[in-house]
Order: sequence, then structure tokens, then C-alpha cells
Amino acid sequence: MNETIETLLHRHELQLASIPKRALAFLIDELLLSLLFTIMLWGPISQAKDMETFLFVTNAYALEYLGMKVFYQTLFVALYGASLGKMAMRIRVVAIEDGGIPGWLPAFNRAVFRILSEIIFYLGFIWAMFDPNNQAWHDRTARTVVVNA
Repeated sequence: MNETIETLLHRHELQLASIPKRALAFLIDELLLSLLFTIMLWGPISQAKDMETFLFVTNAYALEYLGMKVFYQTLFVALYGASLGKMAMRIRVVAIEDGGIPGWLPAFNRAVFRILSEIIFYLGFIWAMFDPNNQAWHDRTARTVVVNA
């Protein structure tokens, strides 16, 4: 385990969040964002006559969807230290330096690298399963860890 992280956990009496808790938080966030995206695009989606048209509509807004995900993750992590999914699972993101809520720049960095991890076959998330600190790529680049709230 990283000595800085070990010191942080000991000093603030924190415990790393488990991978299953993080996975459930991820699933909750993805379901919420997908529902919101579907509501936003309900007009064009409901008019799709076949699967090809449906896929065309959803693919046409792929960048907007990714932007919405970055905005959501950045906003909630910078303001509350946790997305809605993390809040539901009672876990939160903390900065390695001081154990506090990450600022706007680390939250944005984390959100962008989270998307990159998803695009590259979720390898950044799989990495966390083998990391002694349960850090995914986006945690490492933003210098954060996810702990029990």
C-alpha cells in the first residue's frame, strides 16, 4: 500500500471502499444518467421506426452524453465528494493530500479519465481490482481514493 495513502487512512480513521460497493455506485450512476439521457431524447427516440434509426439517434448524441457524464461527475465530486450513486452506497472520494473533498481540477481530471477508462474496455476500472489501494486510473491521475463515508 502507498505510504501516503496508508498515513491518510490512519490519520483520518478511514477505510477504503470495496470494489463491489464502487461497482454498485457506478451502476446506479449509469442508470440515472441513462434515464436522464433517454428523457432528454424522448422525442427523437419515440419516433424511431426501427433499430437502425434508434441507433442513429443515440449515436448522434454520443458526445453530448459523454459531456453530460463529465459534467455530472465533476460537479458532484467537487461539491460533495460523491456522486449520487456513491452517496447511495455510502462511499466518497477524498484527496490523498488532506483527506478532503477534491477541488474542481482534480474532480474534472477524474471525470475525464473515468470516461477514457470506459472507452478503453473498462481497463481503468479493472485495474482497481488488482491495486492494493483499490485505485482506478482516474483515482491515480486525480490523486484521490474512494473511502467508506
